[in-house]
Amino acid sequence: MPYSGLSLEGKVALVTGSARGIGRTLALGLAEAGADVAVSDMAPRMEEAHGVQAEIEAMGRRSGAYEVDVLNVPAMRQSVDQLVADFGQLDILVNNAGVRVRRPALEVSEDDWDRVLDTNLKGLFFCAQAAARHMVPRGSGRIINIASQLGTVAAPNRSAYCASKGGVVNLTKVLALEWTALGVTVNAIGPGPTVTPGLLETDTRSEEELQRDLEAHMPLGRRMQPEELVGACVYLASPSASATSGHHLIVDGGWTAI
Repeated sequence: MPYSGLSLEGKVALVTGSARGIGRTLALGLAEAGADVAVSDMAPRMEEAHGVQAEIEAMGRRSGAYEVDVLNVPAMRQSVDQLVADFGQLDILVNNAGVRVRRPALEVSEDDWDRVLDTNLKGLFFCAQAAARHMVPRGSGRIINIASQLGTVAAPNRSAYCASKGGVVNLTKVLALEWTALGVTVNAIGPGPTVTPGLLETDTRSEEELQRDLEAHMPLGRRMQPEELVGACVYLASPSASATSGHHLIVDGGWTAI
């Protein structure tokens, strides 16, 4: 008999940036654990989002695809409100939408900085706020922010990204301090390098350079797969994590152990 403490039966989840990559995998993982899952992404990726919706519905779960651009806060709030109207509740938010710019600090432009910080930190905060406004009155909810191992340690050529993810880690603690007593836990997951379309699009290193970097920093010796993050997400979303709040759960193949 499955351990019921990790069951998400009867719960409704929203995963931002879930048309592909880590977000898609986490959305499917939450559905496998029993949740009904709303998929969301920006307008150009809605066709992919509808494909993920169909995969979730094929599992026998309710789903829906919502256009959510975290840079457009008023429209994002409307989408969250519409989701709650459609599903009747919102129990779990996975704040996954994010971008990265890989560039030496001397070459980072103001536009680079604003795009990364506005997406990864500002957008994440206001999405958490929009979800919490529905969770707090019910006295129950789980907010899971996707941070990074680079929210704890640094790496060259990632000044804006490290600043944004460090902000996510500490923001998670602040929100946990404010909302845990109101029934809403707030935690973060810190993935190490993970094979996603976004990472592959921005990483210009050769295979030799990549392997040297992994050998120097990552005992696992390879990039992670998105599926290796599902267990952490299901745990933080589940009844088993009722006393876990303000935590940055790092899943990084040993990167931060060195």
